[in-house]
Amino acid sequence: MDERVMVNDVLSMVKSSLTTYANAISETSNQQLRQTLQQIRNSDEDFQFQLYQAAAKKGYYQPAQNAGNQDIQQVRSQISM
Repeated sequence: MDERVMVNDVLSMVKSSLTTYANAISETSNQQLRQTLQQIRNSDEDFQFQLYQAAAKKGYYQPAQNAGNQDIQQVRSQISM
């Protein structure tokens, strides 16, 4: 397994764990547990962004094109309804 595959695999796993943390946080009533999960999630988000930046620099990861102003306005109008 080469480095590119490993980096993309880790990015995918972290993305999945962030979704799991978000679900757990929204379903947790214990404030101390909720704060702990939020801290772990925040740390994972920071790690994911740093790894993404390294992957993008090496050409391992190609992000989607930026949305245009028209696309952004369309989404905003749909959400505001």
